[in-house]
Amino acid sequence: MLLVVQKRASQAGVESFSPHDFRRTFCSDLLDAGVDIVTVQKLAGHADPMTTAKYDRRGEEIKRKAVQKLKF
Repeated sequence: MLLVVQKRASQAGVESFSPHDFRRTFCSDLLDAGVDIVTVQKLAGHADPMTTAKYDRRGEEIKRKAVQKLKF
């Protein structure tokens, strides 16, 4: 698997790419798309949602938008 990833990364002109980079991007992109963390956890095969939370690169803006969804 690693050799395939390294070959494809080389062909794409990407340096220092690993299978874990795919995993991190997969989780991050799902979270960015609004998929809930429990679903991302299950798709990633994590036993603990705290492990999945480490992949969450969203900033303060997502928190602000979440609060704005509440009806006061």
